[in-house]
Amino acid sequence: MIDKIPTYIDMFVNFMNAGGVVMWVLFGLNLLLWYGLGYRYLVLKRGTLGNIRRQIDKHIKRNGKQRMRGLLDYAIADALDATREAGALGLKVKDYIYDALFPYMRLIKKYSTLVKTIVILAPLIGLLGTVMGMIETFDALTSGSMFSQGASISGGISKALFTTELGLVVAVPGLILGKILDKKEDRFALEFEQIADTLSAKEDRHEI
Repeated sequence: MIDKIPTYIDMFVNFMNAGGVVMWVLFGLNLLLWYGLGYRYLVLKRGTLGNIRRQIDKHIKRNGKQRMRGLLDYAIADALDATREAGALGLKVKDYIYDALFPYMRLIKKYSTLVKTIVILAPLIGLLGTVMGMIETFDALTSGSMFSQGASISGGISKALFTTELGLVVAVPGLILGKILDKKEDRFALEFEQIADTLSAKEDRHEI
């Protein structure tokens, strides 16, 4: 099996070269896309079950000894510390909570724009590669070089369509997974709002 690795690499390189430089551009975009998706998947793990109020009550009851299972637990812990600090200083609690949650709000949005941009660009770049390939094919037909080399029109068009195919292969999974992760991001944003509202209300009632 290991002996066949160089053969597989050569096949891959030949396939990529058949579509021209655009294929390598799409390959690079594909790597960036999956890096962004993987990062967002790991970050957007909730880690805990149950509603926000129950999780906050657990953190208050255990007084900082709550086991951290995901992003939500860390956000609640930092927001709770900010609530206590603001209460001790006599400052506006909700502003302190939002300041504590701001890094988490940025974190859940990280690479979202990158993923959306690649999903839009990949099919367009693939189409550009196809247009470039078709132009080269018809230029070869005009000069007669394609016939002199024994190549066929269908073969030239087939190679030109490689880039469109790869562009769609890059974009479609990115679109589907990106939408799923965007829904998780929206849920986290809503839960952060609930954390701020719940903790500020508890502080007003002196329950913290």
